[in-house]
Amino acid sequence: MTGKTRLLLLVGMIIIMMVVERSEGVWLNLPRSGNKCVTEEIHNNVVVVGDYVVISDDHLHPTPSISAKVTSPYGNILHHSENVTHGQFAFTSSESGQYLTCFSIDHPGQGGALSVNIDWKIGVAAKDWESVARKEKIEGVELELRKLEGAVEAIHDNLLYLKTREAEMRGVSETTNARVAWYSILSLGICIMASCAQLWYLTRFFQKKKLI
Repeated sequence: MTGKTRLLLLVGMIIIMMVVERSEGVWLNLPRSGNKCVTEEIHNNVVVVGDYVVISDDHLHPTPSISAKVTSPYGNILHHSENVTHGQFAFTSSESGQYLTCFSIDHPGQGGALSVNIDWKIGVAAKDWESVARKEKIEGVELELRKLEGAVEAIHDNLLYLKTREAEMRGVSETTNARVAWYSILSLGICIMASCAQLWYLTRFFQKKKLI
């Protein structure tokens, strides 16, 4: 394989990874009481790895501890730790939707402002490619090709997920429009019936007036 081909392969790999891989760091300033949460939209059957660490803004030693909890869209607890200053969670999503990660200070009276840095790695970014390389005895361009293959599969899965979500949203929209249409027709019918009843009542009322 020529140097130019390798360069093109590397550039393509970087572009695809930038599109598909999701590895991001988030800083959260924790309140003295209550929770501070961050959500992440994750679809089904995706590997997720997260690392978090507590930073004392006032440089307190030892660093005050926190509690951390990760829940799925349906409320299942995937990770729960208390009295920690750092930790990690890893899971394969079994539900599509918003995954919630919340942090809270264990002892608000410990003093000082606290921040939490959380590093999300989702999908291809969460895969341990070093272990894959050692296990399958691959390296160099072959390893990059394997990463590229994983990225393409991730793109395909994302497209299928988006297509499914679009179909679901279209179905909900059509159902809502149908219900609104029936409600409008029903409301119009009730208004017509009420108007007819009023007209009939007024007609009888004036007829009785004439007779008197």
